Amino acid sequence: MRRDSIFYQLFQQFPVLLFELLETQPPNAANYRFDSVAVKEPKFEIDGVFLPPETDEAGVVYFCEVQFQKDERLYERLFGESLLYFYRNRDRFLDWEAVVIYPGRSAEQSNSHPYRAMLGSDQVHRIYLDELGDFRTLPLGVALMVLTIIQEAQTPEAARYLLERSQQDGSNSPKSRVIMELVTTIVVYKFETLSRREVEAMLGLNLQETRVYREAKDEGRQEGRQEGRQEGRQEGRHEEGRSLILRQLTRQVRVVPDVMRSQIAALSLEQIESLGEALLDFNNVVDLENWLAEHSQ
Repeated sequence: MRRDSIFYQLFQQFPVLLFELLETQPPNAANYRFDSVAVKEPKFEIDGVFLPPETDEAGVVYFCEVQFQKDERLYERLFGESLLYFYRNRDRFLDWEAVVIYPGRSAEQSNSHPYRAMLGSDQVHRIYLDELGDFRTLPLGVALMVLTIIQEAQTPEAARYLLERSQQDGSNSPKSRVIMELVTTIVVYKFETLSRREVEAMLGLNLQETRVYREAKDEGRQEGRQEGRQEGRQEGRHEEGRSLILRQLTRQVRVVPDVMRSQIAALSLEQIESLGEALLDFNNVVDLENWLAEHSQ
């Protein structure tokens, strides 16, 4: 399940969600914007940065990491990237804080001793989704985050509950529409083997026009390829798949060497789809190298 992209969509739509996870929040939390930034020398890509509004007064910058796979160098990377970015933009910000979102404590880095001072301070917040309490009492956006870790047997009921709750403002309201898209995104990725009609029956929705269905269709996640598709359209889908995989790999392992890009370009559509599933477990470029050595023709 592609949780990184789901949380990226959540924070893009509702940046204030980050602060609903914290005990205290800045007074101008509603005016923050979510972004990803690059730090040169060395080159770092920081996926989740919450930037305060640009005013005469410097604000607090928040760095966010969503970590569903155990990474034994997470804190090295998070603090290295964050402090370097803060250093290079010192005049823009008054202070910094970091938020790490885990599904549960088992996903946390095993040896955190070198960072005990930071982790014990009020600058670093570790959020464990399975410890946030009763799903139905949480703010709607936070409940969406928790939906990503709910067991599959409980997911349909939880998803329908969130859809009903989102429609309290009106089924055609912009917010309700966004919530519907996010709920269907989570469900489609959780139940990849189900057809569109089966997911529709589960949620009581028509997914034909939703963005997640169109994306899933492009990525080959729905019911197989349609017979009779024109060859040019098939090639376009193949190219889109390669581009998507390269973007995801860049976020997952940071740097994809040119030689590996060439190997990926030569993969078949079936291999591209297989790589799309496998990369979720990659921790570094060595994992990609090993996968290509095993699967490249």
